[in-house]
Amino acid sequence: MNFAGPVYRLYEYWLYKQLSKEKAPRHVGIILDGNRRYAREHGFDVPWMGHHKGAQKVMEVLRILWEAGVKVCTLYAFSVENFQRSNDEVKEIMTIARKKFADVIGDPDVHRHKVRIKAIGRVDLLPPEVREAIHKAETETENYTDHILNVAIGYSGRAELVDAVRAIGQMIKAGEISPSDVDEQVIESHLYTNGVPDPDLIIRTSGEERLSGFLLWQSAYSELYFAQVYWPAVRRIDIWRALRSYERRSRRFGK
Repeated sequence: MNFAGPVYRLYEYWLYKQLSKEKAPRHVGIILDGNRRYAREHGFDVPWMGHHKGAQKVMEVLRILWEAGVKVCTLYAFSVENFQRSNDEVKEIMTIARKKFADVIGDPDVHRHKVRIKAIGRVDLLPPEVREAIHKAETETENYTDHILNVAIGYSGRAELVDAVRAIGQMIKAGEISPSDVDEQVIESHLYTNGVPDPDLIIRTSGEERLSGFLLWQSAYSELYFAQVYWPAVRRIDIWRALRSYERRSRRFGK
């Protein structure tokens, strides 16, 4: 289908009319994938040009989700494993991250939708300037309760579980709890996402069909949607298709 001019707008309107805020997922997680392949296919000499294009897409997609009724968004921006990339690429990504966290403070839509910003992951591994930008964004929005935006940066689902086990182990060692006290609730209370509902829908762009360590515990009953488009090229209709797919599914949680 050639999504050009009035045909695209008609299709976009048709998709929109099929959505329902009452049926919208409460929590959507997104794996932002395909930045480097986008850069390569568009003739950029360096891969991080795709990261720049991808960063420009973030607020656009968040606005679409907020307007559709989604209350919690978790973006998988940078994994612990991504530190193994070239020093130049990692440095450029960290520069982009610092700028984006700084930008949200002045973004009117963040304040209009009352979005609380939180970074999840091993934030201590990030450069000081990035940690400072994160702290400012979290502090500026800490009293908002209408929406939540988690940014998984320096994140790994396995590392999250390791950190939770270590913390629980320290509590057992200190005599605060016994091993028999450890249940799902205790583990969940020590995850980075403590207090946030598990994702109803996880979207991954670029056509890859795997979670890559994203919210391993929390995604046990998440619906998965794999979009055949690179993250920098995501359009409104791609997000609406994912939401429509979710609304048409029957969630039984193993029952």
